[in-house]
Amino acid sequence: MRWLLVFLLAFLIFNGLRAWLQRIGLGRLPGDFTLRLFGREIYVPLASSLVLSFIAMAVGAFF
Repeated sequence: MRWLLVFLLAFLIFNGLRAWLQRIGLGRLPGDFTLRLFGREIYVPLASSLVLSFIAMAVGAFF
């Protein structure tokens, strides 16, 4: 159950920071999807979340 809450929280954060992430190059990787449903855009950043997870894991390994 905890992993589901973490995933949903990360999903909300990614959607909120979408414009900033696209400026630094994330969000346009193969595996990042943008869905259009009922006039709204839903951003699903699968590849970007993997990249950020690896960066966080590398930083965590040093501490």
